[in-house]
Amino acid sequence: MATRTVVRSQVRGFAVIWTTITVLIGIATFFAIYLAYDNEADTATASLPPNNDNQGAAIAAGPTTNATAVPTLELTNTPIPSETPTDEPTPVTVADAGSSDTDDTADTDMDDTTSEDTDTSATDMTDDSNTEMDVDAQSADDTVDEAGSGGAEVEQTDDEDTAEPEPTEAVEEDLPPIAQTDFLPSIQVQYSLDLNPETQGFWMNDVEGLGLDTFKQQIRWEEIEVEPGEYNWAKLDMVMPVAQDRNMNVVGSVVAAPDWAREPGADLSQDGPPADMQDFANFLEAMLARYPDQFFALEIWNEPNLEREWASPNGLSAQRVVEMNRVANETIKNIDPGIIVISGALSPTGGFVTPEGRVTAIDDFDFMDQMIAAGLLNYTDCVGAHHNGINVPPYYEWDEIPPDPDAQYRGPFDNPHHSWSFRSTLSTYANKIQVAGGDQRLCVTEFGWPSVDDMDGYPAGFEFALDNSLEEQAEYTVAALEFMEESGFVWIASIWNLNYGPQAGWSTESDNTPYSFIGPGFTKRPVFGAVAAWVAERQQSS
Repeated sequence: MATRTVVRSQVRGFAVIWTTITVLIGIATFFAIYLAYDNEADTATASLPPNNDNQGAAIAAGPTTNATAVPTLELTNTPIPSETPTDEPTPVTVADAGSSDTDDTADTDMDDTTSEDTDTSATDMTDDSNTEMDVDAQSADDTVDEAGSGGAEVEQTDDEDTAEPEPTEAVEEDLPPIAQTDFLPSIQVQYSLDLNPETQGFWMNDVEGLGLDTFKQQIRWEEIEVEPGEYNWAKLDMVMPVAQDRNMNVVGSVVAAPDWAREPGADLSQDGPPADMQDFANFLEAMLARYPDQFFALEIWNEPNLEREWASPNGLSAQRVVEMNRVANETIKNIDPGIIVISGALSPTGGFVTPEGRVTAIDDFDFMDQMIAAGLLNYTDCVGAHHNGINVPPYYEWDEIPPDPDAQYRGPFDNPHHSWSFRSTLSTYANKIQVAGGDQRLCVTEFGWPSVDDMDGYPAGFEFALDNSLEEQAEYTVAALEFMEESGFVWIASIWNLNYGPQAGWSTESDNTPYSFIGPGFTKRPVFGAVAAWVAERQQSS
């Protein structure tokens, strides 16, 4: 009885244990089969080709493991090409994106990648059959990175960690003159009188010694086209190649019609305009054909409010001057639109009428008003201006000039007038242009202060040169340059002059000699060193 009870108890225990083991094995088998089936389903799904709608949802959702805010991307239904076109830019990776030269835009074209072996990249695509996505980014500097199968990861870099792309700066020499808008100092140079390129090179050495790369050259039409259609280019054939060899800008000032082109009855002892402006246009065409791409700027005439520069039987005429500018501007721009066209600079004056009633000079402010009213601003890139500073520093407006009891020349102090003041002349011109609605700046094609400290005497009528020491000549010239640059309304400023003194043998009869930078014995006056120092300092600070 006891034995049977023991056996029965052992059998019952074995059965319980076996049943438990069987149940556990069954459960394990069930889960193994379930997991194997689920993994197969996932693998099959992953091998399917991407669907545009699914990709859009994945991109919009963003990576679940990245807590950084992600820009929302909206995907269109345009089919995505399987390969990147061969003419597209090289893909830019996230590491390189900060230094990319491409512009940041709100609309970004992306290349979707389906291969698991493809590295993560941000790719700019051209717009043909490519998918275009609108990126609603928090910053224009955000970089989008796309990769992977069945969806794309989008990463956003912080602004402070992304280097700004360095802008590509245009090379100044490659810009046409009209696009070179920085203040440009210059100096007038008298060509080598012996027509020797080596001598011309000597003067160009001095221009370079000043630190300048621009000079003004007067072009006397009467000396070149001595007969209609017959040209003597000897002077320019010497000047222009030397300038080109040294990469210098040439500002040409075209003056003085030849006798054959003048108006009937004109006083041929004085310079004057042509009867037919087409003759002037023909000359400009011939000159530009001979020296293509060699002129930086061209000034159309010189001081046309004076009879000695515009001797005409019809008298001084702002309307006729504007007509000349119209014809010249159209001719020049049709050949080379990059050349800066400058209107003929006026002479600062209060005007003058002879006892016989002939007007030989018109107040420059009045003449400027007349030219603007006749349409000047429609036919010029830059309004020409002159001012040779007499014995007044460039600091003062005409009605603020302090008294100078020691001045030998009394005009500015005993007879106040706007024409005595360098500052008033330029400021008023600029204001007149602005009031008329123009945006032209001034091209000061002649300015300077005379001194005869190192000369025995002075030219007739130049008593004011006695009042300027060589040191004041230097001081005033640099101060004028600083004023013009700081004003913002001056484009080109050409100093009068480099070398007319030695070219005239430093004659005290020449009214150009007192302004010359090269003094007697080929010495460089203090103004030379002062301007060179100013230019050097300006270049170092830029």
